[in-house]
Amino acid sequence: MWGATHNPWDPTRTAGGSSGGAAAAVAAGIVPVAHATDGGGSIRIPASCCGVFGMKPTRARTPAGPKRAEGWGGLGVGHVVSRTVRDSAAFLDATAGAAPGDYYAAPASARAFLDETKTKPNKLRIAVSTTGAFPGAVHPDCAKALHEAARLCASLGHQVEEATPKLNGLEILQAQGVVINANVAFNIDEAAAALGREVRASDVEHCTWFRVERARATDSPTYAKAMNTLHAVGRTMAAFMDDYDVILQPTTAQPALPLGVLNMERTDVDAVFRDMMGFIPFTGLYNISGQPSMSMPLHWTEAGLPIGTMFTGRFGDEATLYRLAAQLEEARPWKDRRPPL
Repeated sequence: MWGATHNPWDPTRTAGGSSGGAAAAVAAGIVPVAHATDGGGSIRIPASCCGVFGMKPTRARTPAGPKRAEGWGGLGVGHVVSRTVRDSAAFLDATAGAAPGDYYAAPASARAFLDETKTKPNKLRIAVSTTGAFPGAVHPDCAKALHEAARLCASLGHQVEEATPKLNGLEILQAQGVVINANVAFNIDEAAAALGREVRASDVEHCTWFRVERARATDSPTYAKAMNTLHAVGRTMAAFMDDYDVILQPTTAQPALPLGVLNMERTDVDAVFRDMMGFIPFTGLYNISGQPSMSMPLHWTEAGLPIGTMFTGRFGDEATLYRLAAQLEEARPWKDRRPPL
């Protein structure tokens, strides 16, 4: 309605998405915490771009009702972006838990997440990787942020080593697209029912309409196959996490992009999605596996742009992430860093 959301650290750049407005509002000091959702990185990506903390909880940790029990076939989950780790944990304590009749629920937590932020983590086994499920180049600034975070973790006594899960990125990307397309088309049909008329291409962004058309051209066995592909990812990641407590990766492969690069009104849809995956090849994997995953603002470039670093835990284990996050926040605090607005 009001045009592009600007990044408080550099108004010529994106605030990230989808919850870019939430992260920009927190970074600018308008609010201390803002609601955000994450179906492919939309808590962690804007948190990285705007220099705030963003935790994507475990699948089904927070309820998605009352109209539905899950978002995007289980890919989506809701929580907040915040200036501090403490506030994120407190809000998750306030909102976690299944709603009556939910199809499934996340494993119960042993105690309050806020209490976890007051507990020093044990020595953790941390896998460091610059390779995403969807291969692509990592910008030197993002690689620098990652390696600084790895050294910080090692200095705090954690065991850090390079390791990457083996996954078929193209197959996963295609399956993820089928599921997202179907859910976007369903949302469009809901809007049509509410409006009492057919939705036209001009009602939505060009790339959204592309997804609707792809969904309507896809048969139901293809959707079932896609879901089976995505379910297998969770098993692969669970096996990988037998050897590690946490995976450390860049949140984004590039610093916040200039406004307009990811404009969903661009007519060359393939180019838009190529640009998007070149920017965010890491986050979506953990929506598929359902693992908790957080972006931490531990690095700023020489030009003053924040770059987040992503830490991902075992399925259901936000507790370990909150302990580690609080330890890193104490070692390298950021809450008093403010954009030059």
